[in-house]
Amino acid sequence: MFNNFFFIGLPYAALVIVLVGSLFRYFRFGFKVSSLSSQFLEGRELFFGSRPFHWGIIFLFFGHAVAFLFPRSVIAWGSLPVRLIILEATALGFAFLTLFGLILLVQRRFKKKRILAVTSKMDVFVVVILLFQVGSGIWIAFFDRWGSVWFASVLTPYLKSIFLFNPDIAAVSAMPSGVQIHIISAFIFIGMIPFTRFIHFLVYPFVYIWRPYIYVIWNWDRKTIRQSKKLVNGVRSKNF
Repeated sequence: MFNNFFFIGLPYAALVIVLVGSLFRYFRFGFKVSSLSSQFLEGRELFFGSRPFHWGIIFLFFGHAVAFLFPRSVIAWGSLPVRLIILEATALGFAFLTLFGLILLVQRRFKKKRILAVTSKMDVFVVVILLFQVGSGIWIAFFDRWGSVWFASVLTPYLKSIFLFNPDIAAVSAMPSGVQIHIISAFIFIGMIPFTRFIHFLVYPFVYIWRPYIYVIWNWDRKTIRQSKKLVNGVRSKNF
């Protein structure tokens, strides 16, 4: 009953909620889909916290994605102990980088009164889930080692069975509790995306990558402006 609920019911519920909820929120409340950045309230500590957090979590995300999409290549890479240790150490380093950035962001949010005033209950919930997710991942790296290999050989078939509507939870049910917590917290996080600020990942402006540059043309003579003593015409706009 426990395994069926958390490894079959929860994944499908999370996927349905994130799909339907994201579409509903985007089309019904499109202008509210935002990261709700608090940078205008405080920027320095946000910079030092968000940089390690984002770099760490992006690397970990794509690392999991590679193990899911190319399991045989990951297993082949880990067949040599040296390469396996390098991969595991690199992933663990990015996990600590993510945890370090997350701790700085949490400290900033609860230390600054102005930021605490705009902190919602869902923000606290997201922080708790992220701490569970990152913490359980680090736990796995120390006590259930070589996760890159058994992820590709155990979790990848399980996740594929979920997407193929033929769930096979035999192997997942036998995994250690730390791994199961990592899986459960991941699906809870996915299901809560439409209700949190993390929905902004789904509308990331990828068009900026290939969009042409914006040309700024100053509509005045620069020599005249430099020699002008007027306040309006003599001071260049700071918007660009």
